[in-house]
Amino acid sequence: MSARPHIVLRDADRGDAAALVALWSECAGSSRDEGSEAFTQQALWREPGVVEAASALDLALAVPSKRIIVALVEGEIIGATVCSLSTLTPISLTRILIVTEIQVSPRFRRRSVASTLLSAAASYGEEHNCEIVLAAIPVHSREPHRYLTKIGFNQVAVLRAIQSSKLRSRLTMMATNSRDTGKLIAVRRTLRRRQGQARAIRD
Repeated sequence: MSARPHIVLRDADRGDAAALVALWSECAGSSRDEGSEAFTQQALWREPGVVEAASALDLALAVPSKRIIVALVEGEIIGATVCSLSTLTPISLTRILIVTEIQVSPRFRRRSVASTLLSAAASYGEEHNCEIVLAAIPVHSREPHRYLTKIGFNQVAVLRAIQSSKLRSRLTMMATNSRDTGKLIAVRRTLRRRQGQARAIRD
């Protein structure tokens, strides 16, 4: 394999569901070697089935301001990124491009795949008069952080995550000053959600 393989870029479509699930799974698997900092991100990862992935792609691709770009080598999807058009704040018209999910197969890293995807994303942003490009990547991904810093990205925000049931439980606990009450409400919400899912499956 050459150091810089011939990379072909195109927009993703519904038929890419299986290949994208495989790519995301491969990248998630490689993060297990990145130490304890990867734990939180891994806890958020759940491998979807192909049908679910196809439905999710339908939803994403139906949004006019969103674009999913995939990178292929010899017909295999080995990289992908998601581009979303937005404004800097809800009360300004400064247009920005948000780049998320910069995924590159571990087998093809350090072969200009990420830079090729980012170049395409930058062109997309320029076409829509975006003044700023924001990139969101997992906190534990040290190499992507170093790469983005090297090419001029600065840290401007911090993303934090929590399961919705835990958030509701914590907020309820704070409001009532009762740990047991918060846990009980969270359990009841979880049971109701599971019962609803079971009824939907039976129907």
